[in-house]
Amino acid sequence: MSERDEDRLLDHEYDGIREYDNPLPRWWLATLWGTVIFAVLYALNVIPGLGWGRGWIANYAADSSAAAQRAAASDPLAGVTEATLLAVATTPAQLEAGRTAFGTYCAACHLTDGGGSIGPNLTDAYWIHGGRPLDVFATVKNGVLDKGMPAWAASLSPDQVIVVAGYVLTLRGTTPAQPKAPQGTHVDSTAAPAGTD
Repeated sequence: MSERDEDRLLDHEYDGIREYDNPLPRWWLATLWGTVIFAVLYALNVIPGLGWGRGWIANYAADSSAAAQRAAASDPLAGVTEATLLAVATTPAQLEAGRTAFGTYCAACHLTDGGGSIGPNLTDAYWIHGGRPLDVFATVKNGVLDKGMPAWAASLSPDQVIVVAGYVLTLRGTTPAQPKAPQGTHVDSTAAPAGTD
C-alpha cells in the first residue's frame, strides 16, 4: 500500500474492515450539480415574482385562456342575442320549426304543451335556471346534466337550438292540460318576453 493510499484510508475500522475514501466519479458529480442548477433555474421561472419569467403556471393559464377564446370564436352559437331569440316568436317558419323540434326532443320530459313531467313546467313564471331569454338559451344549449337534461348543442344543429329556445319562450303564460307545480324562482313579469306573459 503506497503512502498516497494510506492518506486516503479513514481512521475508523469495523470488524477488521477499513474504509477507503474514494471520491465520487466526475460524471456523477456533474449530474448532481446539473440538477441543482436546473432546479434553481426552474424555480426562478416557475414561481411568479421570484424570477424573470411569468411562471409556467401563468403561461399555462394564458394558453388555456387563448384556447377557450379560439373555441368561443368558432362556436356558431356564440353570437346569439336576446333579440335573436325573441325574433323566433314573431317568425312563423322559425316558430313552427321550434315547435317541431320541441315535440321531437323535449316533449318526453316537458310534455308537448310545456306543462312539465320529468322536467319542469315551462308555462309558469317560475324558472330553476333563469327565465330570461339568454338563460333559457343557455339551458337548452348546455343542458343540466345533474338533472338529466342533455346539452342539446351537442346533438342538434345551431339553428335547432335557437328555434327551440325561442319556442320555449312562447310557452310562458299558456295553459297546459296538467301543469306541474311551480319550481324555482319567480321571474319578474317585466323581464318576460313581450307577448309571452
